Amino acid sequence: MHSLRPRTLALFVAATYPLIAAATEADVPAEEAAAVPAKQHEVVVVTAQRPGYRALSATGATKTDTLLKDLPQSVRVITGELLKDVGVTTLAGALDLASGISRQSNLGGLWDSYAMRGFTGDPNFGSDYMVNGFSSSRGYNGLRDSAGTQSVEVLKGPASALYGRGEPGGTINITTKKPRFDPAYVVDFSVSSYQTYRTAVDLTGPLSDTMEYRLNAAHEQGDSFRDTLHYKRSFISPSFIWLLGESTTISYEVEASKQDTPFDRGVVAVNGVLGLIPNSRFLGEPGDGPTTVESLGQQLFIEHQLNDDWKVQTGVSYRDSSMKGFSTEANNLLADGQTLRRQRRHRDSSATDMSGRLEVLGKFSIASMVHSVLFGVDGYKFDDTRLHLRRNPSATNPYAINIYNPVYGGVADPLAVAINTVEEQSSHGFYAQDQIDLTEQWKAMVGVRYDSYDQTVTNRGFALSNSQSLSATSPRAGLVYQPTKEISLYVTAAKGFRPNSGISIDNKAFPAEESKSYEVGGKLETADGKIIGTLAVYKISKENVLTTNPLNTDFSISAGEVGSKGIELDVSGEIWKNVRMSAAYAYTDATVTKGDNLIKTGAQFPNVPKHSGSAVLTRMFKIGEASASLGGGFIYVGERLGDVAATTSFRLPGYTTARLISSYSPTKKLRLSLNVDNLFDKEYYASSYSQVWIAPGTARTVTLNLQYRF
Repeated sequence: MHSLRPRTLALFVAATYPLIAAATEADVPAEEAAAVPAKQHEVVVVTAQRPGYRALSATGATKTDTLLKDLPQSVRVITGELLKDVGVTTLAGALDLASGISRQSNLGGLWDSYAMRGFTGDPNFGSDYMVNGFSSSRGYNGLRDSAGTQSVEVLKGPASALYGRGEPGGTINITTKKPRFDPAYVVDFSVSSYQTYRTAVDLTGPLSDTMEYRLNAAHEQGDSFRDTLHYKRSFISPSFIWLLGESTTISYEVEASKQDTPFDRGVVAVNGVLGLIPNSRFLGEPGDGPTTVESLGQQLFIEHQLNDDWKVQTGVSYRDSSMKGFSTEANNLLADGQTLRRQRRHRDSSATDMSGRLEVLGKFSIASMVHSVLFGVDGYKFDDTRLHLRRNPSATNPYAINIYNPVYGGVADPLAVAINTVEEQSSHGFYAQDQIDLTEQWKAMVGVRYDSYDQTVTNRGFALSNSQSLSATSPRAGLVYQPTKEISLYVTAAKGFRPNSGISIDNKAFPAEESKSYEVGGKLETADGKIIGTLAVYKISKENVLTTNPLNTDFSISAGEVGSKGIELDVSGEIWKNVRMSAAYAYTDATVTKGDNLIKTGAQFPNVPKHSGSAVLTRMFKIGEASASLGGGFIYVGERLGDVAATTSFRLPGYTTARLISSYSPTKKLRLSLNVDNLFDKEYYASSYSQVWIAPGTARTVTLNLQYRF
């Protein structure tokens, strides 16, 4: 029995990087934003302002104010304006707009799961992402709502030299909306297909001459294109910024979320054949009720400007999370091709994640070369408790259902303990980075980090405990050459690491993953800053990667060595007057390069297509005195392996879905939008875990939104 425990967050200090945010839709009316060039090359945002005072912070890629075109790294910034145009309200929807990111099995719809350049992260949790530069995915945090999102930064390649543990494919950082002294009050109401309703508010303004606030909140509930399913999701995030003199800024943010949704493993393939049952068919038990996921996070940041060239920034983050509920899940399909044996489970998990960091940033010149340096220390402590009960079907009680004519109400045998563990992780790191302007045309970046990591996993069912202490050094180096002001060519190399959670079926802890990455690329930014693009070619290798143990899916095994190589292209901006575009393409070749007896060498990564792409095109125009927009887009995902255990050749077919987006603003205060996702009602499969756990893609969804500014 676990529930979220309200905690008092000790003061913590953090990087200004978290303090940044771009001007938001609450700050810029739609018709004014349409006229603003899509200049994303410099992710520098006003965090607080008043007459005579303006606090700025830096991009997340380096935690400095380096322009994106000067970085030896591929970075895609998905702006809040683009998310609003497309009608995206989830992290998964935002990541569909970037290259090289593919959806993964999301634990029955409970959390966000994706692969970047083929790499998915820890199979015990959802995929990694950060919020304001702090890890926010350790634990049980549900599906990420975009109500408080200012922008989504997709940082390609390893970030271990700055952030420590992480995937070599890249890092997602979410910047949150920041308080403003200029009052702005926005309310949103949406109604969608399947009796879905959503309400959101975005309120900001001053509390005094030195303090400002912001409140973002959203509540969504509705049915689903899936039979019998109903869900509820709530999100609330109050935040405050206090200007303590002209040199010091203090920021405090809270995020609380709760979701109640039935655990849904999706549909089955009959002997590898998809489409024999409708994508709407639910094969669990409605009587199981929802699985509840709750998360309460707090972040506190302090930044002090020492002088024009040097500053100190520090912060801490604290997050409680939990997941609890029953589920009925497919076990195997009998030889008759219609009787599905099922297992019943109960999950009761909770986690606490605490982290903090202290950094010094500065600039100086030596022999006409400008150095932007960063020195930092950080650490985290993560505790995870899991109690999972399970009952597999038996000969006397198969707990079965007919996939063609389901009759609900089955009763499983009493549950037994399957997992009963407590895991404790602690880590601290030291890091340094130097961004060097060698000449006007040549830039260099060097960085290194040292991490020390301790892990203890206790199996309470067998009264056994395993501990290990690991350390890792993660260097990176890159070089940028700019033959013209519009073009940047770069090359970079880096090492990374990632501790593995959990224990093996024989009660042993896993060694940490280790990776190497090499990348070359080019960036284009037009002279007016309205169009930016990045082309990247990369190669990554990684050891000690975990995958699901096909002998017992409650545990993981090492897949040995894996590798990924590919090409990625991202382009965005105003390609003609009042015409905005966002486009992405990726070729990803991700395979097991050295398998073992269970995982075959040469096996492809599951749910990772070789070819994928997306595009959105929006035209802004006037109707009398009113502003309007009309546009559309598509998402393409190629064929991919559908078996996470990589023991079969089962494949998911490729698909293309289209979307229609439109808006109408009769006044500066009122905006109406009508969006249609999966416009042609394409039947497709978003991801799968095995032939009996396949997540069907969402059917056509029509959403009408009303936004009003007070």
